[in-house]
Amino acid sequence: MKHHVQWIALTAIGGLWWGTLFSGPAAAQTANSPYVLSVFAKSAAGYSQPDSIAVGPDSVFVGFQNHAAKDGSDGKSSTIIQYSLTGAVMRTFSVQGHNDGLRLVGEDSLWALQNEDAHANLVIIDLKSGGQQVFFPAAPHGGGYDDLRVFHDQIFMTASNPNLDSNGVNHFPALVRVRVVGSGLVLDPVLMGNAAAIDIPTGAPVTLNLTDPDSLSVDQRGNLVLDSQADAELVLIRHPFTEDQTVGRISITTAAGPTTVDDTAFVPEGRSFMLFSDVNANTVYRLDAKFGFEPGTAYSTSDTAGIVGVLNLDNGVLAPIATGFGSTRGMVFVSDDREHRDDGRERRDH
Repeated sequence: MKHHVQWIALTAIGGLWWGTLFSGPAAAQTANSPYVLSVFAKSAAGYSQPDSIAVGPDSVFVGFQNHAAKDGSDGKSSTIIQYSLTGAVMRTFSVQGHNDGLRLVGEDSLWALQNEDAHANLVIIDLKSGGQQVFFPAAPHGGGYDDLRVFHDQIFMTASNPNLDSNGVNHFPALVRVRVVGSGLVLDPVLMGNAAAIDIPTGAPVTLNLTDPDSLSVDQRGNLVLDSQADAELVLIRHPFTEDQTVGRISITTAAGPTTVDDTAFVPEGRSFMLFSDVNANTVYRLDAKFGFEPGTAYSTSDTAGIVGVLNLDNGVLAPIATGFGSTRGMVFVSDDREHRDDGRERRDH
């Protein structure tokens, strides 16, 4: 049955280069050659715990959680910082609750999701006026919402922290489509937590049990990619919310065994650099590849292992290329072309 999932499977393109370690901003953080690690931004007075990262036309947005409770019960707020592509602070926004999802919708609308465990809210920030709209999405699964992604002009969200039945099974939607209708939200189920799928490495049919739907990304094959974090699984969804929807599952492992993955990003065409956050170190790091990143390759962060790795989507093996972090979280790739335009200044290629 493997021929049925060839459209899903991606091979990590290009071999890993192992050798001399390049020192990061502290002795414990290292990146394997030809990768080079540096600091993009750090927490400052009034904001801490960077997690989600979103890319705009000429800037980067980072969500700082400020130790707010994941269910919003403590009344604290998160801080969204807009940075230039060289890491200079441009603007700050405050949103009520614990931010764990951030995405630009169009060029002028920033969507921020708060409280992934319960009592979720969605704040839509108008980047032109700075105004905010606040929505409270229904949560029949009993938890909150964690991440969102624009895909083929539709917006999808992951339904996190679901209630499980007595056998530990999630019978609720793990992925929904969201639409703003008037002053409210309409949520349409896309993928159930116990949906049927194909195991990508073996081609065997499996029944999912997504107990921890988390981040969302899109690969270069046109699949919507859902990370079920605590389950150490990625779910690849072809043609979501259509009659042709097809689902593949891959389990994530390192040399030490199964590992959780917080975020996965795919290298775009053209020159780019990577940004990723370490919530424990209060730092957003930049990772460059001396000879360029290979387009289409998957990279992932592991919150529990504290690593960044190349992910082979044929077999689910995550091979570390940067290590020594506290808890790596949000990850994005940023086009070098954007960097050269940053702040209206010309920058030399390096």
